[in-house]
Parts: sequence; C-alpha cells; structure tokens
Amino acid sequence: MSDFYAHIALGVAKALSVEGLFFCFVGVTVGTIVGVLPGIGPLAAISLALPMTYYLDPTAALIMLAGIFYGAQYGGSTASILLNLPGTATAAITCLDGYPLAKQGKAPLALFVTAINSFVGSSFAIVLVMGFAPIIAELALEFSSAEYFSVMLLGLIAASTMTVGSPFKGLAMVVFGIALGLVGTDVNTGMFRFNFGILELADGFSLVALAMGLFGVAEIIANIGGEQGKPMAVGRIGFREMWPKRNEWKRIWAPTLRGSVIGSFVGALPGTGPGIASLMAYASEKRLSKTPEEFGKGALEGISAPEAANNASVQAAFIPTLSLGIPGDAVVAVLLGAMILHGITPGPNLINDQPEMFWGLIISFWIGNLMLLVLNIPLIGLWVRLLSIPYHLLYPAILVFICVGVYSSDNNVFDIFVVLGFGLVGYLMRIFDYPAMPVLLGFILGPLMEEHFRRALLLGRGDITTFIDRPISLAFLVVSAAFLAAAFLPGLRKRFAGN
Repeated sequence: MSDFYAHIALGVAKALSVEGLFFCFVGVTVGTIVGVLPGIGPLAAISLALPMTYYLDPTAALIMLAGIFYGAQYGGSTASILLNLPGTATAAITCLDGYPLAKQGKAPLALFVTAINSFVGSSFAIVLVMGFAPIIAELALEFSSAEYFSVMLLGLIAASTMTVGSPFKGLAMVVFGIALGLVGTDVNTGMFRFNFGILELADGFSLVALAMGLFGVAEIIANIGGEQGKPMAVGRIGFREMWPKRNEWKRIWAPTLRGSVIGSFVGALPGTGPGIASLMAYASEKRLSKTPEEFGKGALEGISAPEAANNASVQAAFIPTLSLGIPGDAVVAVLLGAMILHGITPGPNLINDQPEMFWGLIISFWIGNLMLLVLNIPLIGLWVRLLSIPYHLLYPAILVFICVGVYSSDNNVFDIFVVLGFGLVGYLMRIFDYPAMPVLLGFILGPLMEEHFRRALLLGRGDITTFIDRPISLAFLVVSAAFLAAAFLPGLRKRFAGN
C-alpha cells in the first residue's frame, strides 16, 4: 500500500509540473476545437500531432495526445446540439435529443448538462482505472468472439427499438445499415464485395461521410426555404439559463450514474469504443424511462446517459491499453503506437516498470477534465450565438466544414460525393419518417458482428451452439430476445385483436 501512494505521489508531481500542465492544456484545447468542428475527429488530430511528439518527453507526449482524445468528446456534443452536425457516431446519438432541446431554446441548458455529465462520467472511469484496472482487465479477458457477437447483436436490436416511431422501421434501417457495411473488402478472404467495380469503395463507405450526410446535409436540405431555415431565437444567455432546475436535476443524476457505469464497463472491453457505450446507455435509459415517448423530442435523459457513457468509455479504454497492450478502438490504437515509438511497452508490468509515466498520465486525466470543465462552461454563450447567425450565411459555412472534414478523414474526393448522396437519402428518410440513427449503428456494428460471428464459429468448429454454451454470451442473447419481445409483442397483439 505504501508503494501505491508513493507511485501516486510520483504521478502527481509529474502531472503538476509546468511541462505536464502545459501539454495537458494544449491537448484538451486542441481536442475541444477538433470536437466542435464536425467531421475531423480525434483520430485525424492525433495522427497529425503524433510526429510533433517525437522530441518530447514520453509522458508529456502521451498527456497531450490523450488530452486531444478525451477533449474531443467534450467538444463533439457542441455541433451536434446546436447544428445537428455529428462528426462521430457518438455525437450522432447526442443529436437525437440535443438538437430538439436547442430548437426549444434550451441550448445553454443542454450544453451545460453535457459538460457536467462528461466530467462525472470521466471521473467515475478514472477512479476505476486507478483502483480496479487489474480486476476489470481480467473480466475483459473473459470475452471471446461469441460474447462480442452477442453484445453487438444486443446493440443492433436496441438500435431498432429505441426509435420514436415504428420499431419495424427501425429494424429495417438497421438491416439497411448492415448492408452498407458489407460494401468493401471481405476481411477473411480479401476479396472485393458489392463495390460494383468502383475502386474508391474498396475500403467501403466512409463512416464520417455516412454520418455527416444522413444528419448534417439532410438537415440543411430539409430546412432550406422553410420556416425552420430561419435563425433560432437565442435570447439572454446567463448562468441562470444554463443551470438546471430542481426537477431537471432529478431527471439527470440517475441516467448520468448509469451511463458512467455502462461506459466504464464497455470501455474496458478490448475492441469496443465510445459509440457502442453511448448506444447502450441511450437504449437502457429509454427502456427504463416512464416516458419513453419523450426520447427524440428533447429528453434530458437522452443526452445525460450517452454523454456520461462516452466520456467514461474513453477513460476506461486505457485499462486494456495500459494493462494488456490491447487497444480499445482505432484512436487508442494510435496512442498505443505512440507509446511504442517512445520505447514504452504496454502490458502487465507497465505500472511497476514505469510508475511515473503511468500515474502521471492517470493524474493528468483529472487535471485535463477539470480544465475542460473550466474551458467549456464559459464558452457556452459563444457557441449558442451560432444559432443567431442567419442560415443563408451559416449553410455555406456548414457545407464547407462538412466537405473539409469528410475529405480530411481519408483524403478522398469521392467521399464528398458520397456525403452528398447520403444527404439526399437522409432527406428522403425524413420525409417518409424512417430513423437515421439505426442505419449508422448497423453500419458500425454489422461488420464487427460478422467478423466475430465467423471467428466464433471457427473456434467452435462450426457448432452454432457455441453462442449459448458460454454463460455471458447466453445472457446477452436472452436480453436481446427480451428487447425484441418488449418492442414487437404489444403491436402484434393490437393487430391480432383488431382482426
């Protein structure tokens, strides 16, 4: 125990040094800006910043790169809430209730709530990283491909049932998203599939192009020339407008805690990410809510749980990365590469071999999240002023950011045409009342689920019962069946009763 406190003291000294504070501030500031600009994302920012860290102290370099990562999660909610422009799948979930709150004139409240929830979720996960990293890492090791397939199946079924309208339409959009995810190269055979001879589709559709098209471009097309195309009334922006009322605090605190728990658990699992954590948190809150019909129309629970979950997931993703050397998602994989470039080998011995680096990085998480809280809350008034800009000036700027963000993700001009095409598809979906979110989630989880399904069958020698022989996998499948029953049985009963 004395060694534990001695190591924490080393980390505090490193994180509170002038160098540690400076690079932490640089990281979270850049991350916030990157998050606010839709389409760019933390992966591109970290990849660009990585060469600049070659001549830095390894701990300082990791503090800055990690700051960009979790800082982008704070900033990502801003464009989603104010402009319905998600840069990532995580931010797209925030759009569902954040943008309706902004249209109701509650943008300051929504941004304040997301900042608080992000801090609480991050803090909860940091405590787990500090005290329970070995235990959670052992639990994560229990997950094989069968468990991953089952939990992703649960995510897709939850996506089809968390829509405001018909669950049948939601399920249809999940299937559409899975079909889009099949385009590209088969991971097992290396053969092209469903790319129709278009070489630009060899790697499949761009996630950023899909998200920006279905949400951002579709929103612009729907609003041009209509009443909604007029600037929103902003009014006075003070602390009173940001601070939740007593009844709103009651609605926020429980979803925030549940989202923190879900995000921490999902983030600790190798191969997952904040998008899956946000999805599970949102679906859980809608299922537990006494007023599920309010979700998608401006429910505070609809932004509280996902924001807490995605920030908790980002922090908890360092558990498998630092203790096992297994990245949680693509962004953490780049951070893992940065550690290796600096001569640091992640693994079970990292805490003992590099205590100053490990605990300096962990303590910097606390400092960085405090900086983000101080940085984001005063800027709420500035961000909300975006709503008062006339749309005939705002639309061209938004389209420029969309095109720049989509192009910068893969340096591919073809993606600009893809985002415009999905913008038209998203507009038609809005006309016929088909939800966009299940498409995005089916696109993300479908290929991963296919990969783990094949791998599980390979390990089980083709025996399909491998998914029910493992208790954790069976539990997820049972919950999935319960979701389906709860969503579809009431409608089927009414239909048969009507006949």
